[in-house]
Amino acid sequence: MLIVNNFEEYEAHLGKELGISQWHTITQEQINKFADATLDYQWIHTDTERAKTDSPFNTTIAHGYLTLSLIPYLWKQIADIRNIKMEINYGIESFKFGQAVKVNSEIQLKAKLLAISNLRGITKVVIQAILDIKGEAKPAYIGNVVFLYHFN
Repeated sequence: MLIVNNFEEYEAHLGKELGISQWHTITQEQINKFADATLDYQWIHTDTERAKTDSPFNTTIAHGYLTLSLIPYLWKQIADIRNIKMEINYGIESFKFGQAVKVNSEIQLKAKLLAISNLRGITKVVIQAILDIKGEAKPAYIGNVVFLYHFN
């Protein structure tokens, strides 16, 4: 796991891969709970019987936004940013979904530091996020996430 204590330590990783998370299995229970939280009950996500026959995937798939919402959880497995008063999820940029994540697939996040700047004492970083699916050549998505850190 990468440990970062301040701006200078973070900046030393500019242009480098920061790490890879552990594998996480997307279950039907997680998909259903996400559907409950977002009120998105499209059958391709929640109707396991219909998905077997009517879906091109022959099974249910995770919501794209469910996979995006896992970035903070998976990011914490890659980097431990210390000595901060606050961390803010500031934005997401240029995300493209490459392929669906089928139920019971294992996913893993790869992160690379694309940019870092000091905004009057606030550290802004742009992290390239690639979500891989175990056994698949094409990622579920690729895009950039932006975090703001208020170091002590």
